[in-house]
Amino acid sequence: MSTKIRCSSARPAGCFLACCVLLALPLAVPACAAAPAQTAAAPARWVGAWATSPYDYDPWHTTPTLVDSTLREIVHTSLAGKALRVRFTNEFGKEPLRIDAATVATSTGDPSGPEPGEDAAETAIDPTSLHALTFGGQPSIVIPPGANALSDPVDMAAPAFANLAISLYLPLQQVSVATFHGSAQQDNFIQQGNHVDAPRLDTPVKIASWYFLSGVDVEPVQPHAAAVVAFGDSITDGAWVTENSNKRWPDDLAVRLHGNPATADLSVINEGIGGNCVLIHCVGPNALARFDRDVLSLPGVKYIIVLESINDIGAMHNPNQPAYNLTAQDLEQGLSQIVARAHEHGIKVFGATLTPFKGAGYYTGRGEQVRETLNSWIRTSRVFDGFVDFDKATRNPADPLVYAPAYDSGDHLHPGDAGYAAMANSIPLSLFY
Repeated sequence: MSTKIRCSSARPAGCFLACCVLLALPLAVPACAAAPAQTAAAPARWVGAWATSPYDYDPWHTTPTLVDSTLREIVHTSLAGKALRVRFTNEFGKEPLRIDAATVATSTGDPSGPEPGEDAAETAIDPTSLHALTFGGQPSIVIPPGANALSDPVDMAAPAFANLAISLYLPLQQVSVATFHGSAQQDNFIQQGNHVDAPRLDTPVKIASWYFLSGVDVEPVQPHAAAVVAFGDSITDGAWVTENSNKRWPDDLAVRLHGNPATADLSVINEGIGGNCVLIHCVGPNALARFDRDVLSLPGVKYIIVLESINDIGAMHNPNQPAYNLTAQDLEQGLSQIVARAHEHGIKVFGATLTPFKGAGYYTGRGEQVRETLNSWIRTSRVFDGFVDFDKATRNPADPLVYAPAYDSGDHLHPGDAGYAAMANSIPLSLFY
């Protein structure tokens, strides 16, 4: 006995003809065997290993001529990876940004140089580590105004605390507004022409900013790797730290985490902006405005340490803003917004108390009252998942309103290298267990 089986065009193409052939087969025979499934390769898991927060203007910055030039920019990663990708940005640009060629390599440059003033030595790379960067398989890309771009993954292993040299060539074009991060505390370089493959730049000009570059992600070696974001202002950015030393407090924290087996799989990403504010426009987008970009959009973020508000407080000194009546409660509300938004994404947030600032150019007694009230709230409110007491770690026991002399950079607002180390050493690593 046989039966007819209707062939439907809704059947998968791979079994349509086979089903039609079975018109006269016995009912006991299956109409169509399922084709064996093919297992797709698992997508790469990325974690941020270095990043910086871009903006479009600060009062201390002069933009060099960027077109028909190679930028060689040095970044210091904080997590080992077996592959990497680079993030570029034209967020504040008014015109499309064309990158004609880009490479990544291990930097071998000596920041001191063989002789004083010989900048070319700082631009050296290991030629055997040089990799071209591509974008959808193409060697160039045009990034629209306001947009960002990711390079294709590069099969390049990098250890924790690697110095990478990222080189990009910008052809002749209009760049009326450059997207950059100023005061990098890191020497970067520019030279006319296309030299992205050069083992070193012969006639470089030293620049103090990162241009059109916002991050490096790695495919981590550790299976459970994650990132800690240091979110703040110039004290997080590393003002007055020794140039090229990677001794900002987030750098020192990364070294501590790496040396502790329970936290060795954590990177630390520095998203500080010198002069940044929480609630008002100072330098760069305010903290609430940039939070999605600088924290939530980054891969692998598990923790945040927030050290912001001192510039909001300092603005109380501005005689051009007599109606600026900031209160501690205003800042508490703003910081609570950061916590709430982070918690929506399963990210823990640790509040950091504000360091002393008596003697700084914008110190006021009224501002000091706001700082002390805010610090008390950070310690006791339980809004945060924990807190870090940078105030206690850096203040002078004999006069708690000022830095300990050994920790003061000299401007009474920012720590020096020893102060940054004291901040990093005060962070309980148990917060990250």
